[in-house]
Amino acid sequence: MARLESHQLGVMAAPLDDFLSGESGTVGGLDRYRRLALDRLQDGSELLSRRRHMLARALAAQSSRRRVLVLGSWRPERLPATRKIRAELERSRHDVHIFTTAPDGRGRFEVLNTLLAEAGSLGRFDWLLIVDDDVELPARFLDTFIFLAERFALDLAQPAHARVSHAAWRVTRRRWRSLVRETRFVEIGPVTAFAHSTFSELLPFPPLRMGWGLDAHWAALAQLHGWRCGVLDATPLRHRLAPAAASYSRQQAIAEARAFLADRPHLPAAECDRTLRVHRRL
Repeated sequence: MARLESHQLGVMAAPLDDFLSGESGTVGGLDRYRRLALDRLQDGSELLSRRRHMLARALAAQSSRRRVLVLGSWRPERLPATRKIRAELERSRHDVHIFTTAPDGRGRFEVLNTLLAEAGSLGRFDWLLIVDDDVELPARFLDTFIFLAERFALDLAQPAHARVSHAAWRVTRRRWRSLVRETRFVEIGPVTAFAHSTFSELLPFPPLRMGWGLDAHWAALAQLHGWRCGVLDATPLRHRLAPAAASYSRQQAIAEARAFLADRPHLPAAECDRTLRVHRRL
């Protein structure tokens, strides 16, 4: 991966730990029920407004078929969740290749690089998706996601988080009356999508264990290369099994990010947490 100085990107030197959102994003207690009710209200609103019907019609008119590589560091104890994830991905009309393995003490991106090597030539794939083992995907997820990402010419994309999800960044949470939002930033997970246009610059991944701060670096590279980033509100996932840093040390994740970003450009949190444009219609 190319190392670029901040002045090449117009990114000023930023305060220590500005790669953090400043919020935990953990959902619990009575707030969980309030958020769940709001998600259901929005689901009902989208049905009544026929937004979903129009999107389904647009999908039905599409005949393109993409080759999609899916990678996941999936723990054996999450088998019930990963069975559902795999089943939903395999319902797609696209040509989907899924490579997963247990971490066995390795860092997340170390595992992903091992899977990249196992998958072979990346030149044959149109999209790469990183999918964690603790998410609930909506019905027809992959077909809708790829369709919208390509309709709005996104190079880096992620599904929005439902309101009931554990999610640290406000920009990634589902918004009312939005299909897709163009942003400066997408997270490292729990689901991240890379168009073929980004492969040569972003793959293989740096051999990080937790990967905090990597997404802020991607945001700087996206600005340099003119890649479009986006959050897809039409395909909200639920990330509820465990909040961030539940299975590793937050302090170690921050220390790793500080070292990684010490000589790499990145966008500060205030820029990462911005929506640039909202697309409400196809």
